[in-house]
Amino acid sequence: MTKTIFITGGAGFIGSHLSEMYVNQGYNVICIDNLVSGNLENLAQIRDHARFTFIEADIRDHKTMLALFQKYRPNIINHHAAQKSVADSVENPSYDLDVNLVGLMSILDCIKAYPIENFIYVSSGGALSKKIEGSEKSKETDTPQLISPYALTKFTGEKYVEMYAAQYGYQYTVVRYANIYGPRQVPDGECGVIPIFLNNILADKPSILMTYPDMPNGCTRDYVYVGDVVRINQLATESPTNTVINVGTGEEVAILDIYKEILTVFEKDVAIFIEAPRAGDVKRSVLDATRASELLNWKSNVSLHEGLLELKNHLTITK
Repeated sequence: MTKTIFITGGAGFIGSHLSEMYVNQGYNVICIDNLVSGNLENLAQIRDHARFTFIEADIRDHKTMLALFQKYRPNIINHHAAQKSVADSVENPSYDLDVNLVGLMSILDCIKAYPIENFIYVSSGGALSKKIEGSEKSKETDTPQLISPYALTKFTGEKYVEMYAAQYGYQYTVVRYANIYGPRQVPDGECGVIPIFLNNILADKPSILMTYPDMPNGCTRDYVYVGDVVRINQLATESPTNTVINVGTGEEVAILDIYKEILTVFEKDVAIFIEAPRAGDVKRSVLDATRASELLNWKSNVSLHEGLLELKNHLTITK
């Protein structure tokens, strides 16, 4: 029997790539997105496919979500809909709470009436990083810093997914993403630093590097190409782990070095200026993805240079 999957935020940057993967893998895909940050153009390749259905809806609308569960009876939930910006969560914590926790609870409450088999929940390896010292990498078992509302809502969401799994009998995987980049990414939020830089560079416009006085090259992050992220979602769909999984390369890169690499790949020379950091910014973030290797036989295959070349090729083709 063909299984049905609900993917929330499925018209977004990562969600659209996953929607394509699921359709190609033979699932019946119900893509739910309110189009606040998602875009129907991201779904152009699959919009008319017989196994794909797009529904414009807000996950916080419990009545609508319950009706969708009743109609389509999903086997699997892949929950990518979110308020994803650390800075925005600091400025408007109520909205962050509303989308990231009230929205999640709307979905989990539907599971009481219409049981599922598997739940994939997207969390944040960067925002939930511990305070790194020396050559350390953040592990799933480490105590996160929790210095932003976004970190709090994502961490709490993990616990709700785990608790409901125990009560209602589904399997699950929490995927804690590092900073993801690739085609279709919107230039906003912390993870959007690459498209922000790229848009500026292609327009010959200087960029701003927000960082701490003791980190002249900027905060450090772990950058993963979207194709690698699609692969771990496929694996978690086929083989739920019932635990938290870091999704990262294990390579710590300063944001200024990201900027320089983009200049190299795109053969440009544009200035960048230093400003103070944003509230809620984690100074250093790099993930230990050993558990992903052990449980799902996954590791990141695409280097930063290779990923930026893929992005350049995509931009050239779509011009």
